[in-house]
Amino acid sequence: MLQPDLPQSIPLRAEPGPLERRERRLQLASLLPAPLIIALFLVAPLLLVVAYSFMEANGYGGVLHKFSLDAYVQLLFERNLDDSLTFTDAYLMIALRSISVAGMTTLITMLVGFPVAVYIALQPAARRNRLILWITIPFWTNLLVRTYAWILLLRDTGVVNGVLQALGIIHHPITMLYTDGAVLVGLVYTYAPFMVLPIYSSVEKMDIRLIEAAHDLYASKAQALLRVVLPAAAPGIVAGCMLTFIPCLGAMIAPELLGGGKKLMLGNLIYRQFTEARDWPFGSVFAVVLLIAIATAAALITLIRSSLSASRARRPQ
Repeated sequence: MLQPDLPQSIPLRAEPGPLERRERRLQLASLLPAPLIIALFLVAPLLLVVAYSFMEANGYGGVLHKFSLDAYVQLLFERNLDDSLTFTDAYLMIALRSISVAGMTTLITMLVGFPVAVYIALQPAARRNRLILWITIPFWTNLLVRTYAWILLLRDTGVVNGVLQALGIIHHPITMLYTDGAVLVGLVYTYAPFMVLPIYSSVEKMDIRLIEAAHDLYASKAQALLRVVLPAAAPGIVAGCMLTFIPCLGAMIAPELLGGGKKLMLGNLIYRQFTEARDWPFGSVFAVVLLIAIATAAALITLIRSSLSASRARRPQ
């Protein structure tokens, strides 16, 4: 008579020895500096700014450690002499203007950076490295110096007006400096590499034979670009938009120097509240608003990237 097979006994896991416990403690200790640095240099300053936004302003700078919502009320309302409140959209318009300028900068850098990145990615390896070097050269110079250089180019007696007058295209200087166009040019120049490099990184991984296969299937250059290159570059485009739009929201140097401080953006407004007005709670409120705007933009861009990745995963191979 056959005996049924008895289940094998499951071996018990041995308790970790002293050497294993020591190695685990060393591993945890080696990971400890990272969260400490994040907490000290990122989380703590953000919490301090949020705390300052709920305090009273000291007339000579700093804050009074008293809970107050005056800074948040001042964001949308103006206090009259009789202590009544009147709605004002001045600061709301500054925030909307910052978002529009950042969006326009992102759109222009994407339209300019996409063909540049694709052209670089389709070049031979040796030439490709040289072109990437040219793209990164502006990072070797301080941003303030590069922005001042645009002042020399765009002013009434600058290089651009001088060349146009020498060619006989214009007879009088065109006012280009201290305008919205000058601010936009400065921002596009500053953040264009942040759009080109992620797109290049995505397109460079693409198999070039896919483009040849598209042409073999009678696809035109435009169709190959839209059906093959653009889907491959989509993750880089999303990353480039994030790296461009988010810093543009808090840009300060280009609007201050090239715009002459005539039309403020959030970065300039925060700077002036802390330095000139000495209203630290009100400046902290704008910093919180900027932080919320950045977090919202990052969440939306991440959602777009996730949807693009999901659609590519569902696409039949």
